[in-house]
Amino acid sequence: MRLTQATNYSIRVLLYCAVNPDRPSRVADIAATFDMSETHLFKILKVLVDHKFIETIRGRHGGLKLGRPAEEIKLGDVIAATEESFQMAECFSEEGHKDCPLILSCEYNRVLREALGAFFAVLDRYTVADIAKDRSMLRGALGIDDLLHGALASA
Repeated sequence: MRLTQATNYSIRVLLYCAVNPDRPSRVADIAATFDMSETHLFKILKVLVDHKFIETIRGRHGGLKLGRPAEEIKLGDVIAATEESFQMAECFSEEGHKDCPLILSCEYNRVLREALGAFFAVLDRYTVADIAKDRSMLRGALGIDDLLHGALASA
């Protein structure tokens, strides 16, 4: 199984906001940090805002912040919201793949469902707060403190 780039960026955006709780995170800064267009970021943000993982703040000093505490945002919930499909094989849908002669006797579908359940069971044990534990290291890696110092110097 492979997660989409949108899901990967969604987790990154949540991580960015989690380690920057004292002020709204700017879309331009996040896009620059992850070397992506703001247009692409807005598509990702739509899903995060719709599911209340992210909250937008309008105005001159606006930006993004977590929509709820990082401790309440389970990674499994984010991945379930951002991925379009978890159909791991043609026969994985409820209707099944009608061309397969094994559809009524094969246990493959059941095994895949069990594996997917285990995948989400692990993800649901972790939150955004869990992966944002080392805040100072992450802030440095994301360049957040450099942005803050640059903003204060130009003010």
